[in-house]
Amino acid sequence: METAALVAPATALEFLQDAFLLTGEGPVLSVYSLQPRPKACASLSVLQHYRIHGIRPRNWAAVPSQISVTGAYGKKEHGLSSATEHNFYDLAVFGGKAVRLVRLHVDFQDGDHLQLEILGPLMELEDWALDVRWLSGDKHSLLCVAVAHNCALLLDVGTGTALVQRSCLEGCLLYSALLLVHESWADAVLVGGTVFNQLVLWKPGGGEEGGGSDSGCKAPVERRLLGHSGVIFNISYLQEKGWLASASDDRSVRVWGVGALGGPGGKCGDLNPPCLRVLYGHQARVFSVCLSPRKVFSAGEDGACLVWDWAGGGTVVRTLKGHRAGGVRALAVSEGTGDEERWVATGGADGGVRLWRLKKSEERKENMEETVTEKLTNLKFPGHSMPKVVCIAGEEDENATWRQSKFVVCTDQGIVYQYSNGQWEIVWEGTPDFQSYCVMETVSIRAKDSIGKVHLCAVGNLSGSIQVFPISHPQSGILLTGGSGKIHSLIWQEGAEGMCLLASGAEGLVYRWCIEVKLNENCSFALSVNHLPPFLLPPCTKRWLTATVCLHSGSQEALWVCGDRRGSLLLFQEGRELQVLLTGTEQSEDEVNGSEGDGKSGLMEQRENKEVQDLKLQPLSCLFGVHGKQGVTSVYEYQGLLYSTGRDGCVRVFRVQSTPPEKLGENRKHCTGKTVENKGKLQLEVLRVQRACKGMEWLERVLILEPEIPEEEEVREECQNHCKTEQSFRGEEVKTENKAREVRFVIAGFHAAHFVVWDPVRQERLLAVPCGGGHRSWFLWPSHKGVWPGYGALVFIKQGAVLASQPPGEEPSWAGRAGGTGGWGLREGVHGRGIGCVCRLGRIEGFRNDIQTTGNMTETERGEVKTEECHWEVVVTGGEDTSLTILAVHPSSGNIKVLSVITDHISSVRTVTAVTHPEGETGNQTQSVSALLISAGGRAQMQCYRLMIGWDRERLVPSCQVIQVASHRLDEQWERKRNRHKTVKMDPETRYMSIVVVDERIDSVLLAVACSDGAVRLFSVSEVKRQIDLLSETFYHQRCVLSVATCTLEDGKGNRYKLLFSAATDGKIAVWDLTEASSSTDTSTAPIPCLNIPAHQSGINSLAVWAEKLEQQEGGCLLTVDSGGDDGQLTVSTIRRFAQTVCSTCHISHRRTPVLLIASRHCRTSREVKGCGGGAGKAHQMPRPPRLLHYYGQVTNLSFSLSFTFLLELPHQSPRCRAGAIRKPHAALRQIHY
Repeated sequence: METAALVAPATALEFLQDAFLLTGEGPVLSVYSLQPRPKACASLSVLQHYRIHGIRPRNWAAVPSQISVTGAYGKKEHGLSSATEHNFYDLAVFGGKAVRLVRLHVDFQDGDHLQLEILGPLMELEDWALDVRWLSGDKHSLLCVAVAHNCALLLDVGTGTALVQRSCLEGCLLYSALLLVHESWADAVLVGGTVFNQLVLWKPGGGEEGGGSDSGCKAPVERRLLGHSGVIFNISYLQEKGWLASASDDRSVRVWGVGALGGPGGKCGDLNPPCLRVLYGHQARVFSVCLSPRKVFSAGEDGACLVWDWAGGGTVVRTLKGHRAGGVRALAVSEGTGDEERWVATGGADGGVRLWRLKKSEERKENMEETVTEKLTNLKFPGHSMPKVVCIAGEEDENATWRQSKFVVCTDQGIVYQYSNGQWEIVWEGTPDFQSYCVMETVSIRAKDSIGKVHLCAVGNLSGSIQVFPISHPQSGILLTGGSGKIHSLIWQEGAEGMCLLASGAEGLVYRWCIEVKLNENCSFALSVNHLPPFLLPPCTKRWLTATVCLHSGSQEALWVCGDRRGSLLLFQEGRELQVLLTGTEQSEDEVNGSEGDGKSGLMEQRENKEVQDLKLQPLSCLFGVHGKQGVTSVYEYQGLLYSTGRDGCVRVFRVQSTPPEKLGENRKHCTGKTVENKGKLQLEVLRVQRACKGMEWLERVLILEPEIPEEEEVREECQNHCKTEQSFRGEEVKTENKAREVRFVIAGFHAAHFVVWDPVRQERLLAVPCGGGHRSWFLWPSHKGVWPGYGALVFIKQGAVLASQPPGEEPSWAGRAGGTGGWGLREGVHGRGIGCVCRLGRIEGFRNDIQTTGNMTETERGEVKTEECHWEVVVTGGEDTSLTILAVHPSSGNIKVLSVITDHISSVRTVTAVTHPEGETGNQTQSVSALLISAGGRAQMQCYRLMIGWDRERLVPSCQVIQVASHRLDEQWERKRNRHKTVKMDPETRYMSIVVVDERIDSVLLAVACSDGAVRLFSVSEVKRQIDLLSETFYHQRCVLSVATCTLEDGKGNRYKLLFSAATDGKIAVWDLTEASSSTDTSTAPIPCLNIPAHQSGINSLAVWAEKLEQQEGGCLLTVDSGGDDGQLTVSTIRRFAQTVCSTCHISHRRTPVLLIASRHCRTSREVKGCGGGAGKAHQMPRPPRLLHYYGQVTNLSFSLSFTFLLELPHQSPRCRAGAIRKPHAALRQIHY
């Protein structure tokens, strides 16, 4: 059995100049090529069952000096020879108690051709290896190894033997070690971080007596550095400055001025080394530290890599984040000199590897989040009026900088100011009607017959008037009327006919205008307005619009998805039905597309009629109050899905779906009056709900995170080239199937007194600004396309002042322009903490065409196009970081794609199960998989999802859509009870330990759950009703139930039987017959176990059950139960079940199991068994159970059996029948020969 893919913490990183990055995940060594763009090239398992903790290249000069590293993979003007040159690196890979040599073959003519080769056998040591270094002056392959008990070895890699072993007088454990070697063993110096929080420096090869032999002479301690209050995890030395840095458990990094260490003669540095800096900035333990001439790099358990400026007094100038929970376990910094760029790589406990490219100019910026956000800049708003609303002056260009941004402010006196280049100027002064109250919104619109954009501003007042004007030419504005009441809100939105302005007036009316900008002959702007029928919101309090988005579903119709202040989501439709209502006749498609002049004038005349003005569009679908009573704050559409935020602390992912006719009446129960006919039977359907962090209830919007994996850009380009090529030689348009799929996003909102950009997957803040909380006007730069670029600046109003988180003359803080949270993700992280459960969903088959060009192809070339078939295994993992991760694993290459991350659990996820149904099967290929996923864990919480997994033809990888079905918690029922203060609350620490599907019904799924409070509970999950119901519970075990498993039996007559196996901490397995429970709806009576198997001496962690039919016994079968427990033993029990019988005394046909016979075999292991599984093929190797004489047959071979049990299950029988059945087994027992 071979490992197809491995997800393990990245514990070792090493750069080979700027050419390659070496990583160690578990025993696997991987190589990434950094030029021209980072990508994986080769991997190999080298340390068997040991975890790699270090990689040491033998000689940096293996790369020829005349070859430029950058030019080797790019263009040839950097001096690359045209001849093919093969070079290699010798690597010493170590971890645990093992060391191995590996050779990396590099073809500099083809940078993608890399190969890893194992040079020799695995060299196993007697102690843990902490550091390994090559002796550069020796012609033979000699390694100097530092081990955990403060010893050093001189290892001959050719023979795998230790030539010299030397110990230190300080005989203690080391948590870290650093070897400084030169040409010989006598020059070696070892710096060790002891368990006593000290740094000791000694010479393994020092002295004449111990330098050349393995005698018992121990080396003395040359230097001792004190100061840390915790153990030392990592040590780094910079020879150029004579600095020694140590990372400690006390959350600090200390830099010592030790002077010259190592080199010829084995120098030990200054006699009394001073501590130059104590760097505190991490919020948890510091695991790694690296030194450069001007910077100190440190990474720790808080998941951050901090860049410290040495010249600036040891302040943090850069914070690199991107890993999930668990922290950064490995850190590597490339050797940059002068003003060159520098690579920084981090490996996380989540298995992810991230890469940053730092420039010297960027390193000087003070970009630490906690420092920047406290430095607010007052923009010194002029005038005596109070600013009320602030907006950006239209959407900025994608390449616009923060210095070039402009924004406008409207005051309580109806005056609009513009801020540009550090100066304020008055743009527009309103009439007295615009004083004391105003709402304002801005937008950028392209003028007709012009390539430039015009920034429009709309201002509304209390009397229903709306002034719309270009900011650059306010005198060209127009005045619109939105009823006679207060204008509650203004929204600009691109519609089917152009840019639309929506104004919420009185009585729930939303007035709409389509506005167009034209350039006159005198170079002035003119606004043309086309009136559109208004929307009518459902009757409720706070009846005005807060967010909207337009969906262009066709050439003649458009859908509007809106959110109101009551927290409802509404769906409106306009199109051909709207033309019928306006004109009274249905026009042909040519008339609609061709009528430019007379048709529009006719429509304008009809809109002037009172009958047409009274026309109001009603919502087709309404999700009333879905975001609570505080309102919807934003609605955003991206790749076919809709995202809404509200002040209830939730992001809802939903879509427009066709609805059955019987549900149309329910959707319109909040609508009044005449509505447009819903021919498409459209409805808003919420797929899932994503909550922000605790305490973050006021959400404003979502920002999309673009993919960070560099390979996906190549895949996307390849797919686009493939589509173009198909168009060229087929001569027809190729339509790519783009199904709606959910993407990763961050949440912007208010958390207490801060404006926060929150990443729900990594559970970290990307931006925090102390603005004072909500209830204020603000805007976030940049805002184009709704994408989070990794940096931003906030402008807001507070106490009559206009403030900014960044001065307009400086660029805002950012985590790197590559990726949403900084850097490139070379390998995606899965779980930052332990993985508690895994469930396989199925296999997805896909195709990938190998096409390199996009030109015209001949018939011969067309036949040479090859289609590569690839398949991905889809699994779900649940971890202690309270998240579920859906993964796609490519077995051939070992690549892992994170399809989706679900963070709805409030505690650790301990168990997961699924009911899968492959869809779109063609032969042996599966195009999509639909799975009903049920997860459970701490706090007695259960979640149910529908996963739609298919093949993404655009990115050529699997895609997953998550639909939230239902959730359940035991304490929720207690919260709904009346007089609950008089009852005992359910134990809040109850955990669901294991879950299994017992039966699949037509309308529901029956589940069995093992609980920590000693109960076995049965649940019913209904996807149609979207609810999870507790059917029954039994406390038979009276202690924590650790695992459950199920088995289905079938006799010769087609009858099916459901058996449930439950195991607890007492080492016993209970067998339950759930046949009647799965077939009947009456679950008031809790089931009773029919069998009890004493299998272990302590807790049973895992169960595996499979059945085998017996050919000789008609209707009988053999069950094999495999169990593993804390006692370190694997127990295999066989159970024989016999055929159905008939009770002749009562003349009633019934089902019974007269005798169950058990045989057990124990296999002891050195460790406790956490999981087990089995296959049907192994059942033939298991020992057969004993049989009884006469009535049940002769008993043979009981020597292996530790115990066997007889149990009667006689339901639906009279007392006379039961007595007769009991006497027969008693008579049979007396005939057993032991």
